[in-house]
Amino acid sequence: MLPLLLSKNGRKRLQILCLGAHSDDIEIGCGGTILEFLRTRRDLEFHWVVFSSGAPRDEEARHGAELFLKGAAQQNVSILNFRNGFFPSENIEIKEHFEKLKNSLSPDLIFTHTRDDLHQDHRVINQLTWNTWRNQLILEYEILKYDGDLGNPNFYVNFNQKTCDRKIKYLTTCFKSQSDKQWFTPDTFQGLMRIRGVHANSPGKFAEAFYSRKLVLAT
Repeated sequence: MLPLLLSKNGRKRLQILCLGAHSDDIEIGCGGTILEFLRTRRDLEFHWVVFSSGAPRDEEARHGAELFLKGAAQQNVSILNFRNGFFPSENIEIKEHFEKLKNSLSPDLIFTHTRDDLHQDHRVINQLTWNTWRNQLILEYEILKYDGDLGNPNFYVNFNQKTCDRKIKYLTTCFKSQSDKQWFTPDTFQGLMRIRGVHANSPGKFAEAFYSRKLVLAT
């Protein structure tokens, strides 16, 4: 396997856009990757957008962003209130927000939901991500849930037990409103990261997995 080295395209900072339909999606899908990025470099500018929240999840979302983005050179966090479960019927309004993002941002890297996610809100965010940006590296993260829609990802970020444990600690600390969900448990999160670590032959035994639909080789 060959590592991918992220360049800043002549800019002072690497710009990363994180998109999540709901308050805990970004943290679950790519929280370990973000922690690992920030462990190894400080030239990172994050733009963090949560599309559906509402009390008490607004506070949870902000707390999650605060913990996971600690140490970033710059962070801009937006918590929106589109109706949970109804994104397909609110597509126009959500699309308008994507257009505003496009006019203000040209990120180097985008994290978004995966195309084949069976949650309708997640799919809308994925579709609009690809409709909006053409020249960015887009990585689609996975969310484990009842639907059984995990697939075969082709892009991995490796890390060790310490990063894995930090991710789990932050998730369980921030998102207490989800603690009654039978899947929202430390062993569930660790289990998936360990499996993906096996797939990636991770030296630290753990990894997060993504789908990369398009990559361009710079020679």
